[in-house]
Amino acid sequence: MLKYIKKYWYFAIWAPIFMIGEVCMDLLQPSFLTKIIDEGVNGLNNNGMSDLNIILTNGLIMIGLVVAGGIFGVLSGVFANLCSQNFANDLRVDCFRRVMHLSFEQTDDFSTGSLVTRITNDVTQIQNLVGLLIRGFVRTFMLFVGGIFCMLLLDLSFGIVLACALPVVILFVFLFIMKASPKFKLLQKKIDEVNAVLQENVAGARVVKAYVQEQYEEERFEKANEGLVSTQRYVLKLFSLMHPITNIILNLSIVAIIYVGGINVKAGNGMTTGEIMAAINYISRILLAVLNMANLFQTISRAKTSSRRLNEILKTLPVIVDGGFQEETSSFGTIEFQDVSFAYPDQKNVYVLHNLNLKIESGKTIGILGSTGSGKTSLVHLIPRFYDATEGKILVDGVDVKEYNVKYLRSKISIALQKSELFSKTIYENIAFSNPNATRNEVQAAAKLACADTFISKKEEGYYTLVAEKGMSLSGGQKQRLSIARAVLKPSEILIFDDTTSALDMKTEAEVFKNLNEQHRNRTKIIIAQRISSVRNADQILVLEQGRIVGQGTHEALLESNEIYQEIYNSQLKGGVSYE
Repeated sequence: MLKYIKKYWYFAIWAPIFMIGEVCMDLLQPSFLTKIIDEGVNGLNNNGMSDLNIILTNGLIMIGLVVAGGIFGVLSGVFANLCSQNFANDLRVDCFRRVMHLSFEQTDDFSTGSLVTRITNDVTQIQNLVGLLIRGFVRTFMLFVGGIFCMLLLDLSFGIVLACALPVVILFVFLFIMKASPKFKLLQKKIDEVNAVLQENVAGARVVKAYVQEQYEEERFEKANEGLVSTQRYVLKLFSLMHPITNIILNLSIVAIIYVGGINVKAGNGMTTGEIMAAINYISRILLAVLNMANLFQTISRAKTSSRRLNEILKTLPVIVDGGFQEETSSFGTIEFQDVSFAYPDQKNVYVLHNLNLKIESGKTIGILGSTGSGKTSLVHLIPRFYDATEGKILVDGVDVKEYNVKYLRSKISIALQKSELFSKTIYENIAFSNPNATRNEVQAAAKLACADTFISKKEEGYYTLVAEKGMSLSGGQKQRLSIARAVLKPSEILIFDDTTSALDMKTEAEVFKNLNEQHRNRTKIIIAQRISSVRNADQILVLEQGRIVGQGTHEALLESNEIYQEIYNSQLKGGVSYE
Protein backbone atom coordinates (compact mmCIF):
# COMPACT_ATOMS: atom_id res chain seq x y z
CA MET A 1 0.00 0.00 0.00
CA LEU A 2 2.97 2.33 0.51
CA LYS A 3 3.33 2.91 -3.22
CA TYR A 4 -0.01 4.75 -3.20
CA ILE A 5 1.23 7.16 -0.51
CA LYS A 6 4.60 7.83 -2.18
CA LYS A 7 2.82 9.66 -4.97
CA TYR A 8 1.52 12.19 -2.43
CA TRP A 9 4.59 12.38 -0.20
CA TYR A 10 4.53 16.20 -0.08
CA PHE A 11 1.06 16.12 1.54
CA ALA A 12 2.19 13.32 3.87
CA ILE A 13 5.14 15.45 5.05
CA TRP A 14 3.35 18.77 5.57
CA ALA A 15 0.50 17.24 7.61
CA PRO A 16 2.73 16.01 10.50
CA ILE A 17 4.89 19.17 10.35
CA PHE A 18 1.86 21.37 11.00
CA MET A 19 0.64 18.88 13.61
CA ILE A 20 3.95 19.26 15.46
CA GLY A 21 3.27 23.00 15.54
CA GLU A 22 -0.24 22.42 16.97
CA VAL A 23 1.04 20.05 19.70
CA CYS A 24 3.82 22.46 20.66
CA MET A 25 1.20 25.16 21.17
CA ASP A 26 -0.77 22.77 23.40
CA LEU A 27 2.26 21.83 25.49
CA LEU A 28 3.30 25.45 26.02
CA GLN A 29 -0.03 26.59 27.45
CA PRO A 30 0.24 25.01 30.96
CA SER A 31 3.51 26.89 31.59
CA PHE A 32 1.75 30.21 30.98
CA LEU A 33 -1.15 29.02 33.14
CA THR A 34 1.39 28.43 35.91
CA LYS A 35 2.59 32.07 35.63
CA ILE A 36 -0.97 33.38 35.72
CA ILE A 37 -1.78 31.45 38.89
CA ASP A 38 1.52 31.81 40.74
CA GLU A 39 2.61 35.30 39.74
CA GLY A 40 -0.57 36.93 38.50
CA VAL A 41 -3.10 35.62 41.03
CA ASN A 42 -1.03 34.50 44.05
CA GLY A 43 1.69 37.14 43.58
CA LEU A 44 4.53 34.86 44.63
CA ASN A 45 7.17 37.31 43.36
CA ASN A 46 5.23 40.40 44.44
CA ASN A 47 4.80 39.94 48.18
CA GLY A 48 1.46 38.16 47.72
CA MET A 49 -0.04 40.97 45.64
CA SER A 50 -1.95 40.04 42.47
CA ASP A 51 -0.62 41.45 39.19
CA LEU A 52 -3.32 42.08 36.58
CA ASN A 53 -0.72 42.90 33.95
CA ILE A 54 0.82 39.43 34.24
CA ILE A 55 -2.66 37.85 34.02
CA LEU A 56 -3.57 39.83 30.87
CA THR A 57 -0.19 39.40 29.19
CA ASN A 58 0.00 35.65 29.73
CA GLY A 59 -3.73 35.29 29.01
CA LEU A 60 -3.25 36.99 25.63
CA ILE A 61 -0.24 34.78 24.92
CA MET A 62 -2.37 31.71 25.69
CA ILE A 63 -5.09 32.97 23.33
CA GLY A 64 -2.42 33.52 20.68
CA LEU A 65 -1.14 29.97 21.21
CA VAL A 66 -4.70 28.64 20.82
CA VAL A 67 -5.17 30.59 17.56
CA ALA A 68 -1.77 29.50 16.22
CA GLY A 69 -2.47 25.91 17.25
CA GLY A 70 -5.86 26.08 15.53
CA ILE A 71 -4.28 27.34 12.30
CA PHE A 72 -1.64 24.61 12.42
CA GLY A 73 -4.36 22.02 13.13
CA VAL A 74 -6.49 23.16 10.19
CA LEU A 75 -3.51 23.08 7.81
CA SER A 76 -2.52 19.66 9.12
CA GLY A 77 -6.07 18.40 8.53
CA VAL A 78 -6.15 19.82 5.00
CA PHE A 79 -2.90 18.14 3.97
CA ALA A 80 -3.83 14.88 5.74
CA ASN A 81 -7.15 14.78 3.89
CA LEU A 82 -5.52 15.60 0.57
CA CYS A 83 -3.14 12.68 1.07
CA SER A 84 -5.72 10.17 2.34
CA GLN A 85 -8.41 11.10 -0.21
CA ASN A 86 -6.04 10.88 -3.17
CA PHE A 87 -4.55 7.67 -1.77
CA ALA A 88 -8.02 6.12 -1.45
CA ASN A 89 -9.02 7.28 -4.92
CA ASP A 90 -5.99 5.64 -6.54
CA LEU A 91 -6.42 2.45 -4.50
CA ARG A 92 -10.11 2.22 -5.34
CA VAL A 93 -9.45 2.76 -9.05
CA ASP A 94 -6.72 0.11 -9.09
CA CYS A 95 -8.96 -2.40 -7.30
CA PHE A 96 -11.79 -1.73 -9.74
CA ARG A 97 -9.40 -2.02 -12.69
CA ARG A 98 -8.17 -5.37 -11.38
CA VAL A 99 -11.76 -6.60 -10.92
CA MET A 100 -12.51 -5.64 -14.52
CA HIS A 101 -9.62 -7.83 -15.68
CA LEU A 102 -10.49 -10.86 -13.57
CA SER A 103 -12.07 -13.82 -15.30
CA PHE A 104 -15.61 -14.97 -14.55
CA GLU A 105 -14.41 -17.79 -12.32
CA GLN A 106 -12.42 -15.36 -10.17
CA THR A 107 -15.25 -12.85 -9.70
CA ASP A 108 -17.52 -15.77 -8.81
CA ASP A 109 -15.03 -16.83 -6.12
CA PHE A 110 -15.08 -13.38 -4.51
CA SER A 111 -18.87 -12.85 -4.91
CA THR A 112 -20.38 -9.53 -5.97
CA GLY A 113 -21.31 -8.45 -2.43
CA SER A 114 -17.77 -9.02 -1.19
CA LEU A 115 -16.22 -7.09 -4.08
CA VAL A 116 -18.53 -4.13 -3.43
CA THR A 117 -17.62 -4.14 0.28
CA ARG A 118 -13.91 -4.33 -0.46
CA ILE A 119 -13.89 -1.46 -2.96
CA THR A 120 -16.04 0.76 -0.74
CA ASN A 121 -15.88 -0.05 2.98
CA ASP A 122 -12.41 -1.64 3.07
CA VAL A 123 -10.85 1.21 1.10
CA THR A 124 -12.50 3.68 3.50
CA GLN A 125 -10.99 1.85 6.50
CA ILE A 126 -7.48 2.19 5.05
CA GLN A 127 -8.16 5.80 4.06
CA ASN A 128 -9.09 6.55 7.68
CA LEU A 129 -5.89 4.90 8.86
CA VAL A 130 -3.71 6.94 6.48
CA GLY A 131 -5.31 10.18 7.66
CA LEU A 132 -4.93 9.12 11.28
CA LEU A 133 -1.32 7.97 10.96
CA ILE A 134 0.10 11.07 9.31
CA ARG A 135 -1.81 13.36 11.66
CA GLY A 136 -3.14 11.60 14.75
CA PHE A 137 -0.08 9.47 15.41
CA VAL A 138 2.18 12.53 15.59
CA ARG A 139 -0.24 14.28 17.91
CA THR A 140 -0.66 11.24 20.17
CA PHE A 141 3.05 10.45 20.36
CA MET A 142 4.11 14.05 21.02
CA LEU A 143 1.43 14.65 23.64
CA PHE A 144 2.41 11.42 25.39
CA VAL A 145 6.20 11.93 25.36
CA GLY A 146 6.09 15.72 25.59
CA GLY A 147 3.52 15.62 28.39
CA ILE A 148 5.66 13.25 30.47
CA PHE A 149 8.77 15.36 29.88
CA CYS A 150 7.07 18.62 30.78
CA MET A 151 5.39 17.08 33.83
CA LEU A 152 8.67 15.72 35.18
CA LEU A 153 10.30 19.12 34.60
CA LEU A 154 7.77 20.57 37.00
CA ASP A 155 8.68 18.10 39.74
CA LEU A 156 10.08 14.58 39.70
CA SER A 157 7.66 13.53 42.44
CA PHE A 158 4.87 13.62 39.84
CA GLY A 159 6.63 10.63 38.24
CA ILE A 160 5.19 8.48 41.05
CA VAL A 161 1.65 9.21 39.81
CA LEU A 162 2.68 8.47 36.23
CA ALA A 163 4.39 5.24 37.26
CA CYS A 164 1.15 4.07 38.90
CA ALA A 165 -1.39 5.32 36.31
CA LEU A 166 0.28 4.58 32.97
CA PRO A 167 0.82 0.81 33.35
CA VAL A 168 -2.83 0.34 34.39
CA VAL A 169 -4.16 2.33 31.40
CA ILE A 170 -1.80 0.63 28.95
CA LEU A 171 -2.77 -2.80 30.30
CA PHE A 172 -6.48 -2.10 29.82
CA VAL A 173 -5.88 -0.73 26.31
CA PHE A 174 -3.84 -3.80 25.38
CA LEU A 175 -6.55 -6.17 26.67
CA PHE A 176 -9.28 -4.33 24.76
CA ILE A 177 -7.29 -4.37 21.50
CA MET A 178 -6.52 -8.09 21.88
CA LYS A 179 -10.21 -8.83 22.42
CA ALA A 180 -11.45 -6.67 19.56
CA SER A 181 -8.89 -7.43 16.82
CA PRO A 182 -10.22 -10.92 15.84
CA LYS A 183 -13.69 -9.45 15.40
CA PHE A 184 -12.69 -7.00 12.66
CA LYS A 185 -12.28 -9.71 10.01
CA LEU A 186 -15.64 -11.17 11.02
CA LEU A 187 -17.15 -7.68 10.87
CA GLN A 188 -16.11 -7.21 7.23
CA LYS A 189 -17.54 -10.65 6.33
CA LYS A 190 -20.83 -9.68 7.94
CA ILE A 191 -20.88 -6.50 5.84
CA ASP A 192 -20.28 -8.72 2.76
CA GLU A 193 -23.32 -10.82 3.69
CA VAL A 194 -25.57 -7.79 4.17
CA ASN A 195 -24.46 -6.33 0.83
CA ALA A 196 -25.04 -9.65 -0.93
CA VAL A 197 -28.61 -9.98 0.37
CA LEU A 198 -29.34 -6.34 -0.41
CA GLN A 199 -28.06 -6.60 -3.98
CA GLU A 200 -29.95 -9.80 -4.68
CA ASN A 201 -33.21 -8.31 -3.45
CA VAL A 202 -32.87 -5.01 -5.27
CA ALA A 203 -31.98 -6.81 -8.52
CA GLY A 204 -34.67 -9.47 -8.04
CA ALA A 205 -37.38 -7.20 -6.63
CA ARG A 206 -39.91 -8.26 -9.27
CA VAL A 207 -39.44 -11.94 -8.53
CA VAL A 208 -39.77 -11.33 -4.78
CA LYS A 209 -43.01 -9.41 -5.29
CA ALA A 210 -44.37 -11.88 -7.85
CA TYR A 211 -44.04 -14.76 -5.38
CA VAL A 212 -45.08 -12.64 -2.39
CA GLN A 213 -41.82 -13.43 -0.57
CA GLU A 214 -41.24 -9.99 0.94
CA GLN A 215 -41.54 -11.32 4.48
CA TYR A 216 -39.10 -14.17 3.80
CA GLU A 217 -36.54 -11.78 2.29
CA GLU A 218 -37.06 -9.29 5.11
CA GLU A 219 -36.31 -12.07 7.58
CA ARG A 220 -33.25 -13.12 5.58
CA PHE A 221 -31.98 -9.52 5.54
CA GLU A 222 -32.78 -9.13 9.23
CA LYS A 223 -30.78 -12.27 10.00
CA ALA A 224 -27.75 -11.01 8.02
CA ASN A 225 -28.09 -7.56 9.54
CA GLU A 226 -28.42 -8.98 13.06
CA GLY A 227 -25.13 -10.83 12.52
CA LEU A 228 -23.50 -7.53 11.55
CA VAL A 229 -25.06 -5.62 14.42
CA SER A 230 -24.14 -8.23 17.05
CA THR A 231 -20.51 -8.18 15.89
CA GLN A 232 -20.42 -4.39 15.88
CA ARG A 233 -22.11 -4.33 19.26
CA TYR A 234 -19.43 -6.57 20.73
CA VAL A 235 -16.64 -4.29 19.48
CA LEU A 236 -18.43 -1.13 20.56
CA LYS A 237 -19.07 -2.56 24.02
CA LEU A 238 -15.37 -3.16 24.48
CA PHE A 239 -14.41 0.35 23.47
CA SER A 240 -17.32 1.94 25.35
CA LEU A 241 -15.93 0.32 28.51
CA MET A 242 -12.47 1.66 27.77
CA HIS A 243 -13.50 5.33 27.97
CA PRO A 244 -15.05 5.29 31.45
CA ILE A 245 -12.19 3.18 32.81
CA THR A 246 -9.70 5.69 31.42
CA ASN A 247 -11.72 8.57 32.91
CA ILE A 248 -11.74 6.85 36.30
CA ILE A 249 -7.96 6.44 36.16
CA LEU A 250 -7.63 10.05 34.99
CA ASN A 251 -9.69 11.40 37.90
CA LEU A 252 -7.79 9.22 40.37
CA SER A 253 -4.56 10.54 38.88
CA ILE A 254 -5.74 14.13 39.35
CA VAL A 255 -6.57 13.36 42.99
CA ALA A 256 -3.13 11.77 43.37
CA ILE A 257 -1.40 14.83 41.87
CA ILE A 258 -3.29 17.15 44.21
CA TYR A 259 -2.38 14.90 47.12
CA VAL A 260 1.33 14.71 46.15
CA GLY A 261 1.35 18.44 45.45
CA GLY A 262 -0.30 19.18 48.76
CA ILE A 263 2.34 17.14 50.61
CA ASN A 264 5.11 19.02 48.79
CA VAL A 265 3.56 22.42 49.43
CA LYS A 266 3.06 21.57 53.10
CA ALA A 267 6.66 20.35 53.34
CA GLY A 268 7.87 23.59 51.80
CA ASN A 269 9.66 21.93 48.90
CA GLY A 270 9.07 24.89 46.60
CA MET A 271 6.08 23.45 44.69
CA THR A 272 3.40 26.00 43.81
CA THR A 273 -0.33 25.92 43.10
CA GLY A 274 0.35 26.85 39.47
CA GLU A 275 2.67 23.87 39.05
CA ILE A 276 0.00 21.54 40.46
CA MET A 277 -2.54 22.94 37.98
CA ALA A 278 -0.02 22.53 35.16
CA ALA A 279 0.62 18.94 36.25
CA ILE A 280 -3.14 18.24 36.14
CA ASN A 281 -3.20 19.61 32.57
CA TYR A 282 -0.26 17.45 31.56
CA ILE A 283 -1.62 14.25 33.15
CA SER A 284 -4.92 14.84 31.33
CA ARG A 285 -3.09 15.19 28.01
CA ILE A 286 -0.93 12.11 28.68
CA LEU A 287 -3.84 9.81 29.55
CA LEU A 288 -5.98 11.12 26.69
CA ALA A 289 -3.02 10.47 24.41
CA VAL A 290 -3.07 6.84 25.61
CA LEU A 291 -6.80 6.70 24.88
CA ASN A 292 -6.21 8.14 21.41
CA MET A 293 -3.48 5.56 20.97
CA ALA A 294 -6.07 2.87 21.70
CA ASN A 295 -8.33 4.31 19.00
CA LEU A 296 -5.32 4.38 16.70
CA PHE A 297 -4.59 0.72 17.35
CA GLN A 298 -8.26 -0.08 16.78
CA THR A 299 -8.10 1.66 13.41
CA ILE A 300 -4.84 -0.13 12.59
CA SER A 301 -6.35 -3.52 13.45
CA ARG A 302 -9.42 -2.89 11.33
CA ALA A 303 -7.39 -1.45 8.46
CA LYS A 304 -5.03 -4.41 8.62
CA THR A 305 -7.97 -6.74 7.97
CA SER A 306 -9.16 -4.49 5.13
CA SER A 307 -5.65 -4.35 3.69
CA ARG A 308 -5.49 -8.15 3.51
CA ARG A 309 -8.86 -8.25 1.75
CA LEU A 310 -7.81 -5.61 -0.78
CA ASN A 311 -4.48 -7.31 -1.39
CA GLU A 312 -6.41 -10.46 -2.26
CA ILE A 313 -7.85 -8.49 -5.16
CA LEU A 314 -4.67 -6.63 -6.12
CA LYS A 315 -2.48 -9.75 -6.00
CA THR A 316 -4.94 -11.98 -7.85
CA LEU A 317 -3.53 -12.39 -11.33
CA PRO A 318 -6.08 -12.93 -14.10
CA VAL A 319 -6.48 -16.58 -15.01
CA ILE A 320 -6.89 -15.56 -18.65
CA VAL A 321 -3.27 -14.83 -19.59
CA ASP A 322 -2.89 -12.26 -22.34
CA GLY A 323 -1.11 -13.36 -25.51
CA GLY A 324 0.79 -10.98 -27.76
CA PHE A 325 -0.72 -11.68 -31.18
CA GLN A 326 -2.68 -8.79 -32.70
CA GLU A 327 -2.02 -8.85 -36.42
CA GLU A 328 -4.23 -9.04 -39.46
CA THR A 329 -4.78 -12.58 -40.74
CA SER A 330 -5.58 -13.90 -44.18
CA SER A 331 -8.90 -15.42 -43.08
CA PHE A 332 -11.85 -13.45 -41.74
CA GLY A 333 -14.11 -14.90 -39.07
CA THR A 334 -13.21 -18.60 -39.28
CA ILE A 335 -13.51 -20.63 -36.08
CA GLU A 336 -12.16 -24.11 -35.41
CA PHE A 337 -12.49 -26.40 -32.39
CA GLN A 338 -9.83 -29.12 -32.20
CA ASP A 339 -10.51 -31.90 -29.67
CA VAL A 340 -11.97 -29.39 -27.21
CA SER A 341 -13.14 -30.52 -23.79
CA PHE A 342 -14.20 -28.19 -20.99
CA ALA A 343 -15.02 -28.34 -17.29
CA TYR A 344 -15.80 -25.33 -15.11
CA PRO A 345 -12.98 -24.49 -12.64
CA ASP A 346 -15.10 -25.18 -9.55
CA GLN A 347 -16.10 -28.61 -10.91
CA LYS A 348 -12.98 -29.81 -12.66
CA ASN A 349 -14.06 -33.43 -12.83
CA VAL A 350 -17.43 -32.68 -14.44
CA TYR A 351 -16.94 -32.05 -18.15
CA VAL A 352 -19.66 -30.07 -19.91
CA LEU A 353 -18.02 -30.40 -23.36
CA HIS A 354 -16.38 -33.57 -24.63
CA ASN A 355 -13.82 -33.83 -27.43
CA LEU A 356 -15.48 -31.36 -29.80
CA ASN A 357 -14.21 -31.02 -33.36
CA LEU A 358 -15.82 -28.30 -35.41
CA LYS A 359 -14.92 -25.83 -38.14
CA ILE A 360 -17.00 -22.77 -38.96
CA GLU A 361 -16.11 -21.13 -42.25
CA SER A 362 -15.97 -17.38 -42.73
CA GLY A 363 -19.33 -15.76 -43.38
CA LYS A 364 -21.37 -18.85 -42.53
CA THR A 365 -24.34 -18.95 -40.20
CA ILE A 366 -24.26 -21.75 -37.64
CA GLY A 367 -27.23 -22.68 -35.49
CA ILE A 368 -26.83 -24.59 -32.22
CA LEU A 369 -29.70 -26.51 -30.65
CA GLY A 370 -29.80 -28.68 -27.59
CA SER A 371 -31.54 -29.30 -24.31
CA THR A 372 -30.85 -27.22 -21.22
CA GLY A 373 -27.38 -28.08 -19.87
CA SER A 374 -26.15 -29.56 -23.14
CA GLY A 375 -23.21 -27.11 -23.27
CA LYS A 376 -24.40 -24.57 -25.86
CA THR A 377 -23.47 -21.44 -23.88
CA SER A 378 -20.26 -23.01 -22.59
CA LEU A 379 -19.17 -23.65 -26.19
CA VAL A 380 -19.53 -20.02 -27.33
CA HIS A 381 -18.01 -18.64 -24.11
CA LEU A 382 -14.74 -20.33 -25.03
CA ILE A 383 -14.39 -18.33 -28.25
CA PRO A 384 -13.86 -14.85 -26.65
CA ARG A 385 -12.00 -16.54 -23.76
CA PHE A 386 -14.52 -15.91 -21.04
CA TYR A 387 -13.14 -19.29 -19.99
CA ASP A 388 -10.26 -21.31 -21.41
CA ALA A 389 -10.73 -24.81 -22.80
CA THR A 390 -9.62 -27.52 -20.39
CA GLU A 391 -8.27 -29.62 -23.26
CA GLY A 392 -7.73 -29.02 -26.97
CA LYS A 393 -7.47 -25.84 -29.03
CA ILE A 394 -9.78 -23.16 -30.36
CA LEU A 395 -8.58 -21.26 -33.41
CA VAL A 396 -9.93 -17.94 -34.65
CA ASP A 397 -8.69 -17.03 -38.12
CA GLY A 398 -6.15 -19.86 -37.84
CA VAL A 399 -4.59 -18.59 -34.58
CA ASP A 400 -5.01 -20.23 -31.16
CA VAL A 401 -7.16 -17.90 -29.03
CA LYS A 402 -4.62 -18.23 -26.20
CA GLU A 403 -2.00 -16.56 -28.40
CA TYR A 404 -4.15 -13.47 -29.03
CA ASN A 405 -4.01 -10.22 -27.18
CA VAL A 406 -7.33 -10.57 -25.30
CA LYS A 407 -8.62 -7.12 -26.27
CA TYR A 408 -7.73 -7.73 -29.90
CA LEU A 409 -9.43 -11.13 -29.87
CA ARG A 410 -12.61 -9.74 -28.33
CA SER A 411 -12.61 -6.85 -30.81
CA LYS A 412 -13.21 -9.50 -33.48
CA ILE A 413 -16.30 -10.84 -31.70
CA SER A 414 -19.71 -9.42 -30.81
CA ILE A 415 -21.89 -11.33 -28.37
CA ALA A 416 -25.49 -10.79 -27.31
CA LEU A 417 -26.66 -12.78 -24.32
CA GLN A 418 -30.07 -14.14 -23.37
CA LYS A 419 -29.97 -12.06 -20.19
CA SER A 420 -29.73 -8.57 -21.61
CA GLU A 421 -27.43 -6.44 -19.47
CA LEU A 422 -28.33 -2.77 -19.87
CA PHE A 423 -26.88 0.23 -18.07
CA SER A 424 -28.50 3.25 -16.41
CA LYS A 425 -27.87 5.36 -19.47
CA THR A 426 -29.93 6.48 -22.47
CA ILE A 427 -31.08 4.01 -25.11
CA TYR A 428 -28.63 5.64 -27.51
CA GLU A 429 -25.70 5.16 -25.12
CA ASN A 430 -26.67 1.55 -24.46
CA ILE A 431 -26.64 0.71 -28.17
CA ALA A 432 -23.45 2.73 -28.82
CA PHE A 433 -21.71 1.02 -25.88
CA SER A 434 -20.14 -1.45 -28.33
CA ASN A 435 -18.92 1.28 -30.67
CA PRO A 436 -18.65 4.76 -29.07
CA ASN A 437 -17.45 6.24 -32.38
CA ALA A 438 -20.62 5.24 -34.23
CA THR A 439 -22.67 8.00 -35.84
CA ARG A 440 -26.34 8.65 -35.09
CA ASN A 441 -27.28 7.09 -38.43
CA GLU A 442 -25.28 3.95 -37.68
CA VAL A 443 -26.92 3.58 -34.26
CA GLN A 444 -30.36 4.03 -35.79
CA ALA A 445 -29.57 1.54 -38.57
CA ALA A 446 -28.55 -1.06 -35.95
CA ALA A 447 -31.80 -0.41 -34.06
CA LYS A 448 -33.82 -0.83 -37.26
CA LEU A 449 -32.09 -4.14 -38.00
CA ALA A 450 -33.02 -5.35 -34.51
CA CYS A 451 -36.63 -4.13 -34.96
CA ALA A 452 -36.09 -1.73 -32.06
CA ASP A 453 -36.47 1.60 -33.88
CA THR A 454 -40.27 1.42 -33.83
CA PHE A 455 -40.70 1.19 -30.06
CA ILE A 456 -37.82 3.63 -29.45
CA SER A 457 -39.40 6.29 -31.70
CA LYS A 458 -42.69 6.04 -29.81
CA LYS A 459 -41.03 7.11 -26.56
CA GLU A 460 -41.26 10.79 -25.68
CA GLU A 461 -37.49 11.30 -25.67
CA GLY A 462 -36.76 8.69 -28.35
CA TYR A 463 -33.19 7.47 -28.37
CA TYR A 464 -32.37 9.71 -25.43
CA THR A 465 -34.83 8.02 -23.11
CA LEU A 466 -33.07 7.05 -19.89
CA VAL A 467 -33.08 3.31 -19.21
CA ALA A 468 -33.81 2.31 -15.62
CA GLU A 469 -31.25 0.23 -13.71
CA LYS A 470 -30.81 -3.19 -15.34
CA GLY A 471 -33.38 -2.17 -17.96
CA MET A 472 -36.33 -2.44 -15.56
CA SER A 473 -38.26 0.16 -17.59
CA LEU A 474 -38.23 -2.08 -20.69
CA SER A 475 -39.88 -5.38 -21.51
CA GLY A 476 -37.84 -8.54 -22.04
CA GLY A 477 -38.25 -8.36 -25.80
CA GLN A 478 -37.26 -4.69 -25.91
CA LYS A 479 -34.13 -5.37 -23.88
CA GLN A 480 -33.15 -8.23 -26.19
CA ARG A 481 -33.63 -6.07 -29.28
CA LEU A 482 -31.37 -3.39 -27.80
CA SER A 483 -28.77 -6.09 -27.07
CA ILE A 484 -28.96 -7.29 -30.68
CA ALA A 485 -28.59 -3.70 -31.94
CA ARG A 486 -25.57 -3.20 -29.67
CA ALA A 487 -23.97 -6.41 -30.98
CA VAL A 488 -24.43 -5.69 -34.69
CA LEU A 489 -23.20 -2.09 -34.28
CA LYS A 490 -19.78 -3.34 -33.24
CA PRO A 491 -17.53 -3.73 -36.34
CA SER A 492 -16.58 -7.35 -35.65
CA GLU A 493 -15.99 -10.44 -37.77
CA ILE A 494 -18.02 -12.82 -35.63
CA LEU A 495 -21.54 -12.39 -34.24
CA ILE A 496 -22.73 -14.65 -31.42
CA PHE A 497 -26.37 -14.70 -30.34
CA ASP A 498 -26.80 -16.76 -27.19
CA ASP A 499 -30.55 -17.40 -27.14
CA THR A 500 -30.95 -13.67 -27.69
CA THR A 501 -34.36 -13.88 -29.34
CA SER A 502 -36.11 -16.05 -26.74
CA ALA A 503 -38.33 -13.13 -25.64
CA LEU A 504 -39.28 -12.15 -29.20
CA ASP A 505 -42.36 -13.36 -31.00
CA MET A 506 -41.60 -15.58 -34.00
CA LYS A 507 -42.55 -12.93 -36.57
CA THR A 508 -40.20 -10.31 -35.07
CA GLU A 509 -37.50 -12.93 -34.70
CA ALA A 510 -37.81 -13.91 -38.35
CA GLU A 511 -37.57 -10.27 -39.41
CA VAL A 512 -34.45 -9.72 -37.27
CA PHE A 513 -32.66 -12.72 -38.81
CA LYS A 514 -33.78 -11.71 -42.30
CA ASN A 515 -32.29 -8.24 -41.79
CA LEU A 516 -29.15 -9.78 -40.33
CA ASN A 517 -28.59 -12.09 -43.31
CA GLU A 518 -29.20 -9.31 -45.81
CA GLN A 519 -27.08 -6.61 -44.17
CA HIS A 520 -24.29 -8.69 -42.59
CA ARG A 521 -23.86 -11.50 -45.07
CA ASN A 522 -20.06 -11.58 -44.73
CA ARG A 523 -19.95 -11.87 -40.95
CA THR A 524 -19.72 -15.27 -39.30
CA LYS A 525 -22.84 -15.83 -37.19
CA ILE A 526 -23.43 -18.32 -34.38
CA ILE A 527 -27.02 -18.56 -33.19
CA ILE A 528 -27.87 -20.49 -30.03
CA ALA A 529 -31.58 -21.14 -29.75
CA GLN A 530 -34.26 -23.29 -28.19
CA ARG A 531 -36.56 -22.96 -31.21
CA ILE A 532 -35.95 -24.57 -34.57
CA SER A 533 -37.54 -21.53 -36.23
CA SER A 534 -34.53 -19.50 -35.04
CA VAL A 535 -31.95 -21.66 -36.83
CA ARG A 536 -33.73 -23.52 -39.64
CA ASN A 537 -32.24 -21.22 -42.32
CA ALA A 538 -28.68 -21.52 -40.99
CA ASP A 539 -25.96 -22.95 -43.27
CA GLN A 540 -25.23 -25.60 -40.64
CA ILE A 541 -27.09 -26.69 -37.53
CA LEU A 542 -25.38 -28.44 -34.63
CA VAL A 543 -27.33 -30.59 -32.22
CA LEU A 544 -25.67 -30.84 -28.81
CA GLU A 545 -26.47 -33.47 -26.21
CA GLN A 546 -24.55 -33.76 -22.93
CA GLY A 547 -21.60 -31.81 -24.31
CA ARG A 548 -21.27 -33.82 -27.53
CA ILE A 549 -22.22 -33.07 -31.11
CA VAL A 550 -24.88 -35.66 -31.95
CA GLY A 551 -26.04 -34.10 -35.19
CA GLN A 552 -24.67 -31.71 -37.80
CA GLY A 553 -26.10 -30.55 -41.11
CA THR A 554 -28.78 -28.44 -42.75
CA HIS A 555 -32.35 -28.34 -41.51
CA GLU A 556 -33.50 -30.70 -44.22
CA ALA A 557 -30.66 -33.17 -43.69
CA LEU A 558 -31.15 -33.31 -39.92
CA LEU A 559 -34.88 -33.67 -40.34
CA GLU A 560 -34.25 -36.83 -42.33
CA SER A 561 -31.43 -38.38 -40.32
CA ASN A 562 -31.31 -37.14 -36.73
CA GLU A 563 -33.81 -38.48 -34.19
CA ILE A 564 -33.21 -35.77 -31.57
CA TYR A 565 -33.74 -33.04 -34.15
CA GLN A 566 -36.88 -34.78 -35.37
CA GLU A 567 -38.23 -34.89 -31.82
CA ILE A 568 -37.57 -31.17 -31.37
CA TYR A 569 -39.17 -30.38 -34.71
CA ASN A 570 -42.26 -32.46 -34.03
CA SER A 571 -42.73 -30.92 -30.60
CA GLN A 572 -42.35 -27.35 -31.87
CA LEU A 573 -43.36 -26.95 -35.51
CA LYS A 574 -45.29 -29.92 -36.83
CA GLY A 575 -48.74 -28.67 -37.61
CA GLY A 576 -47.80 -25.21 -36.27
CA VAL A 577 -47.15 -21.86 -37.87
CA SER A 578 -43.63 -20.87 -38.83
CA TYR A 579 -42.22 -17.69 -40.28
CA GLU A 580 -39.71 -18.21 -43.03
